[in-house]
Amino acid sequence: MGTTFDLNEDGIVVIVGSGAGGGTVANELSQKGVKCVVLEAGNTLSLDDIENDEWAMFSKISWLDKRFSAGGWHGAINHPTLPAWIVKGLGGSTVHWAGVSIRLQEHEFRMKSLNGDILGANVIDWPITLRELEPYYDKAELKMGTTGPVTGMPHLPWSADFKVLAEGARRIGYSKITAGPMSINSVDRDERPACQQIGFCMQGCKLGAKWSTLYTELPKAVETGNCEIRTNCMVLQIEHDASGKVTGVVYADATGAKQRQKARAVCVAGNSIESPRLLLNSASNLFPDGLANSSGQVGRNYMTHMTAGVYAVMPGEVHMNRGTAVAGIVRDEAHNDTKRGFVAGYTIEKLALGLGFLSAFLVPGPTGWGRKVSGALEKYKYMSGVWICGEDLPQEQNRIELHPTERDQYGLPAPIVYKTDHPNDTNMRNHSYGQMEKIYNALGSTEIYNLPAYPASHNMGTNRMSAKPRDGVVNKWGQAHDIKNLFVSDGSQFASSGSPNPTLTIVALAIRQAEYIASEMKRGHI
Repeated sequence: MGTTFDLNEDGIVVIVGSGAGGGTVANELSQKGVKCVVLEAGNTLSLDDIENDEWAMFSKISWLDKRFSAGGWHGAINHPTLPAWIVKGLGGSTVHWAGVSIRLQEHEFRMKSLNGDILGANVIDWPITLRELEPYYDKAELKMGTTGPVTGMPHLPWSADFKVLAEGARRIGYSKITAGPMSINSVDRDERPACQQIGFCMQGCKLGAKWSTLYTELPKAVETGNCEIRTNCMVLQIEHDASGKVTGVVYADATGAKQRQKARAVCVAGNSIESPRLLLNSASNLFPDGLANSSGQVGRNYMTHMTAGVYAVMPGEVHMNRGTAVAGIVRDEAHNDTKRGFVAGYTIEKLALGLGFLSAFLVPGPTGWGRKVSGALEKYKYMSGVWICGEDLPQEQNRIELHPTERDQYGLPAPIVYKTDHPNDTNMRNHSYGQMEKIYNALGSTEIYNLPAYPASHNMGTNRMSAKPRDGVVNKWGQAHDIKNLFVSDGSQFASSGSPNPTLTIVALAIRQAEYIASEMKRGHI
């Protein structure tokens, strides 16, 4: 039986969420002797709960509480109640992620310095540099088992679909073509098996070959005796004393009863929708606009990456579903070059969608079903496809707000998620469509389908880091500018999105943050 802490224990760190940020902070602090309670809104999950079935797992793990899409993106119409495709369950979205583990590049920390003010965007530099984060990237890759030089693990095998993409990329002059880095074991490591190329990575790895806090960080944290995990516990409000210092959280437990857990510090790691929502729902007389919101930036600057899908019918059989979901990466367009008509860059990632998800996303919305979809599905075994992942500029209009009338099952205002493309997104997406057309035409493709953005799995911003308190919500440690014992530990602290998938950076920041929190607690500053 694991450790149980009393609700009145006020020397602990309460961590809201158990994903890449929350799960990592919990383990890092526990290993340092810091007592922690992790409050997870979703169910307890295990490897036994994972099925190799797209729709079964979507229904089982997705965050499907009441949410609303808004803004200019097509999802406001086609996905009106599903702005994001993330997990509500133990391990958070590390259950769903595909394992891509690319570091942010130098220019992606310095978007304002390099590109200046951009009309319609709210661009700033990160208050940390790549050089500062590099040691923590090393630690993250060792922790996660990322293929490549830090761990010495070879990259995963090339799937048939990645061989198709790679050959087309070479034919148009690309050269930055690799099958990694991926945080998926290519050999047995850390008491977890090597990948067996089953292909249902985004439904949860049935074998445990893919890194997830579900079966790595969280069990290790509990083993120390310093961490308690409470599932089906939705945090409703963060409380504070008269001086503004955080004192604990109020949450609804599995029975729906309200509980109050006292705390020495609180780390918010509920993803870029729930984290700002919690801060806004914690408004008080002292903080009438929500906690940590003296800048008015809580909930603002929501980023999801500029995304698109491209799927082509090839002259021969491909069977893209065989192999890891993302079996390869092309990085030739990931640099910052305004000559292309946009700032920053994008990554091309081979992405296998099963029949279920392809049918849902190929032509989204009420007009989707018909000859175009059925005709494409008939040629499924001939299809090759990619996902485009590019820099998404922060905009104040892209935000999380509290709904004025709609309430969730706990009686709290539901979140409205506003997202509208910046012209930079449109130009970048069109450029990527053009490049993919060249790649697939170079291989003799007979049809090409350009897919718009899916509901977001990469959620960033809304509580961003900033050097100046007026520009953001937290400092370079993820510590609230306004409240020194309140931290943000997830992707909502990102100052820019970059072109890489965010999980590796979230983990690196979490390791660094936990080191800081433990040090500050030891010195009596928290």
